[in-house]
Amino acid sequence: MFNAIFGATTVPVLEQVTNFDEARQNLLAGNIANFDTPDYRARDMDVGKFKQDLARAIERKYEPGGSTDVQYPLKTPSNAAGDVWPSDIPILYHDYNNVGMEFQVTEMTKNHQEFNTAISIMKHQMNLLQTSISERV
Repeated sequence: MFNAIFGATTVPVLEQVTNFDEARQNLLAGNIANFDTPDYRARDMDVGKFKQDLARAIERKYEPGGSTDVQYPLKTPSNAAGDVWPSDIPILYHDYNNVGMEFQVTEMTKNHQEFNTAISIMKHQMNLLQTSISERV
């Protein structure tokens, strides 16, 4: 019953977005933590690929006989290691480190805003469900 209720909302999609954003935020924080580590290469997750894969999962949901479960291959943030790729930031410092602090902070800010937006929408969906349930005769 709960799967049918939540499957009719955007909650499963928002769950995948928040999981991805959480994993990416941890990765970007690691880049900042290694800002002055010699030979450290910044790492990131492919945001474009995530959005394409999630869009395909949503399309499959609405196909005849399609699954109501929207799952991006990233099930939990701990599985994020397979989606990590070396960042191709063109900056290279004398110690062969390519972490640009301004770039990392900008990416963290954008990622954080996306996370907050997803949480706000999810909260609104939960409020709508709660209202629907509580006003039931």
